[in-house]
Amino acid sequence: MSSLSLFSSARRWCVGFLAALALLFVASAAQAQQREYVLLVGGPSLTKWEKYKREPHDNFWGSFVRAARTRVQLLRQGGNTDPITLLVFRDSYVTRGAQDGRDYVALVESIRSAFGVKIVWFSKSAEVFNYLNGGQPREAVKLSGFEFFGHSNKACFMFDYSNNIDSCAKVWMHEDELTRLRRDLFVRNAYVKSWGCHTGESMSRKFEDATGTRMIGAIGKTTYTNRVENRDGILNGIIPVLSGGKWTNG
Repeated sequence: MSSLSLFSSARRWCVGFLAALALLFVASAAQAQQREYVLLVGGPSLTKWEKYKREPHDNFWGSFVRAARTRVQLLRQGGNTDPITLLVFRDSYVTRGAQDGRDYVALVESIRSAFGVKIVWFSKSAEVFNYLNGGQPREAVKLSGFEFFGHSNKACFMFDYSNNIDSCAKVWMHEDELTRLRRDLFVRNAYVKSWGCHTGESMSRKFEDATGTRMIGAIGKTTYTNRVENRDGILNGIIPVLSGGKWTNG
């Protein structure tokens, strides 16, 4: 074989190899760019614990899940097309439903088809960590957003506050446990916010320390009494707001 033929063959091989390498890079990049948006939803309290309080919690059973549903609508209206997952604490909706004589689990499930989201029920905080860290292959599918709707204090998401025990919780995510989250969980500039009370006073800092991503939280209380009717295309929605205080990202 002549030197020219050898050169041509080598050139074709190099071109083919580089083309295959480029396709592999594009495929890998596309896989790495997959995203997911997660809304973590706590449960309501029970009337038997709250009815004698000066300011009873959760007169409306669905404040937290309705706020999450409203947030889904706002994300879609704003052009966000990422797959959305609702992690919902199931037990409190079962017990509150038994109290009220209604199937609240089925009502929450209706959000799945109405808004094209995935709903993942949980009963233990370990299941939240397991889903966040491995519910999707996190080497490829990163979180573009993470928001919490529910009861909280400055150091803790309280998923079943005043549902099992008066004014207490048995299932929670504490700020000292946040180191269990993957450090590479989020995309750059991911949107993370807790809509619960007081989390900006301590938990936001611990969240950033653990994940490298800032979490907006409230200094002071928030309220879920701000109902929105027929405005901006949102029907019967709830947008939680500050009850005094301010938002901070740590």
